[in-house]
Amino acid sequence: MRTSTRLHPFRSTLILAAACLLGAACTSSETPAPETESTTATDPGPDVQQRAQDALQPLKRRLMGELTAALSEGPVNAIEVCSVVAPDLAAQVAPEGMRIGRTSHRLRNPANAPEPWMEPLLAAYVADSADRAPHTVRIDERTMGYVEPIVAQEMCLACHGKNVDAAVATALAERYPEDQATGFEAGELRGMFWVTVPVEGG
Repeated sequence: MRTSTRLHPFRSTLILAAACLLGAACTSSETPAPETESTTATDPGPDVQQRAQDALQPLKRRLMGELTAALSEGPVNAIEVCSVVAPDLAAQVAPEGMRIGRTSHRLRNPANAPEPWMEPLLAAYVADSADRAPHTVRIDERTMGYVEPIVAQEMCLACHGKNVDAAVATALAERYPEDQATGFEAGELRGMFWVTVPVEGG
């Protein structure tokens, strides 16, 4: 960037795609399915939502930095960041007692499969394309769940669109052989970020 502001087209495409790979992987742990009443979003007040949103920001910011650095050494390194580095980042930045990650109805990484409490909220986003609001749900007496949608932007289509570059497709196939996360259009639901937030019982 010191000698020119013009990037190679392939590298430029991947830099644009980097934002869409944020939070790409997170260690998954089994969580019991919430009771029926818990699958309906509730309003626990602004505190839970704010805490969840605050917890997500460092993950988004730090992962973007890792991806940008990796892209300077080649696109395959950037894809590896999402597979190897992202889970560690999610664990590192999560405040004590909280977990954060990402899931989707069309997965790239099987480790990001939705936990039972997430499934109704994810299905609701899929069913209502106009719903772009964050939602909360009580998982159990001491835990609230928070979700917010991830919407595909034009820049995301380099790795998630209908016409993915052959080099990117090859790298993705090697890293994610069961990839379902292509064929998206701009404005379409890509998935959702999620956060579990500890709360007082009752």
